[in-house]
Amino acid sequence: MKTRKELKEEYKELKFRMGVFQIRNLDNGKVYVDSTTNINSIYNRLRLQLNFGNHPNEALQSDWKLLGEDHFKFEVLGEIEQKDGTQTDYAKELKALEQLWLDKLKPYGEKGYNREPK
Repeated sequence: MKTRKELKEEYKELKFRMGVFQIRNLDNGKVYVDSTTNINSIYNRLRLQLNFGNHPNEALQSDWKLLGEDHFKFEVLGEIEQKDGTQTDYAKELKALEQLWLDKLKPYGEKGYNREPK
């Protein structure tokens, strides 16, 4: 049986898919863009939040409640590859990639659920 320390070290060595994703409303084309350090788990977490009615984005939550889960699609827009043996600020890289997609898609107002930058 592995010790707690060994299990922690193994977890630190795991590589998760990181990137930018969108949730797209299939009825009106509006999108919600965000980034995550774990693409594999974010969809389930967001689905649970939206199905239980506690997602922080009120407009997305309202449309999800009105239309239902079948009217939305989760899509990965871009990923960041983890580099072995390097100290990389992945959070900073994710925010930069997210900003590129926000600039490209402009998911504000009638086009999306994101809040427009000030």
